[in-house]
Amino acid sequence: MASSRDRQRKLARAKLDRQLARRAASIRRRRQIQAGVGATVVLALIVLGSAWGLGAFDRDRKPKAAEDVCLWTPQDAGGNTNLKDVGTPPTTGLPTSGIRPMTITTDQGGPITAELDLAGAPCAGASIAHLAGRSFYDNTKCHEITAEGALRCGDPSGTGVGGPTYSFYDENVPAAPAATPAPGQAPAYPKGTVAMVANPPGANGSQFLVFFKDFNPAKPAYPIIGRVTGGLDVVEKIGALPTVDNGTGAKVKPKTDVVVRKLTVGEPTEAPAPAPSSTSGAPSASPSAG
Repeated sequence: MASSRDRQRKLARAKLDRQLARRAASIRRRRQIQAGVGATVVLALIVLGSAWGLGAFDRDRKPKAAEDVCLWTPQDAGGNTNLKDVGTPPTTGLPTSGIRPMTITTDQGGPITAELDLAGAPCAGASIAHLAGRSFYDNTKCHEITAEGALRCGDPSGTGVGGPTYSFYDENVPAAPAATPAPGQAPAYPKGTVAMVANPPGANGSQFLVFFKDFNPAKPAYPIIGRVTGGLDVVEKIGALPTVDNGTGAKVKPKTDVVVRKLTVGEPTEAPAPAPSSTSGAPSASPSAG
């Protein structure tokens, strides 16, 4: 029979075990609460830090500057006296969708109208609008009828190396045609295409081509910037003019001067829905790179 002392020891041991168990449970609950509070604090700090980084607490913070759309590279007018300084277009806030209407009035007949493709060539559109707004093209000559079947205009000096005192990179150059084109596949430059042309290639300025024939080179190099919408018959008439040597051995200079009396560019508008394909050979929608 257990003695009184043994029972007291067992009771004391049981009491101690209960105390230890309660203490362990209390410690676990305290740790859980601390962990929960810590996680909440960390989450709150993350949220506050993100809000601060985004300027939620900075009343004086200026809005982020608009990113540049185009880069205008300065050209040395001292090294090329055929360049004409009329300033440079803006670099930000330029439209990158829709079209700009362009009208070319020559001494060869009715006006030639075109659409500049702002989605495919926003910098070309901005440049031509800037130059047109400063009468850069007015009373200049289209100095070449090229072997590729295009009228070359936009050089006030008529030398082929003139332009503004800035240049910009190629945009919207078509992909090379397939080795075996599919039947009915459009050429890289359909009749009516408007494209930039530069000397040297890639340093675009003010000169452009208006194609009066389809042109499908193995390696396209001219950035497409728009399409003729009216007066293509005038372009074809000019393209049929006889040509003479331009002084370099190339028989590309129109025998009769072709003068651009005025070139204007309108405000940007939304691009119209593509028209059904026609049989005239003129592009039926705003050109884009293939």
